Amino acid sequence: MKYSIQKEGRGIITVNTLIWIVVALLFILICPVVWINVLAIALCVFFTALVVRFFRVPRRKPMTGDDLVIAPGDGRVVKVRQEEEEKEFFGGKCTRISIYLSLFDVHATWAPVSGLVTFFKYHPGKYLVAWYPKSSSKNEHTTIGVHTPVGRMVMFRQIAGIIARRIICHAKEGMQLQQAEQIGFIKFGSRLDVFVPTDSDILVQKGDIVRGQQTVLARLKTL
Repeated sequence: MKYSIQKEGRGIITVNTLIWIVVALLFILICPVVWINVLAIALCVFFTALVVRFFRVPRRKPMTGDDLVIAPGDGRVVKVRQEEEEKEFFGGKCTRISIYLSLFDVHATWAPVSGLVTFFKYHPGKYLVAWYPKSSSKNEHTTIGVHTPVGRMVMFRQIAGIIARRIICHAKEGMQLQQAEQIGFIKFGSRLDVFVPTDSDILVQKGDIVRGQQTVLARLKTL
């Protein structure tokens, strides 16, 4: 599989690499023990590779369909439940699918559906552990509401976690989204919530591992 590097991560990768190069050189200059130097260099290479890996964006063949809601990111489903969403977009009952992204998952965010963005809001907030139920509303997050080609509404959120301290989102009100296009990135551990109408066919359950652009979360009923 081919990968690219998220542009917002290139500066971090450069600084991180320079820091580890300096650390490795200091070990070589100061420590006379060869095996310690070799170990230090290996660790520096390892941590540099981890940061590069975090900002990877895979090039995948997406699963698309006007009635399909695909995963907006990689991770594990931690909750599927019906609830009231009255404050922002739905104005009533909907089904929420929550996906937790670990430090080792791809952190790109892709559009789960095509359609017109009719609602967007950025919410400053706390940095609770991302799998904590109340993190969806209490943590820093963005909310994007979309009217799809089949006449249904879908809402999704990018949610910061205890480590993630910056959410990147390119979606804005009035924008026409194309399903599976990259619309953002969340730095380090985080969560994605997808809200669909209650009559949707839910195709995942708690504990499932999902892949952004490819796993179908739900099928919308056509109006």
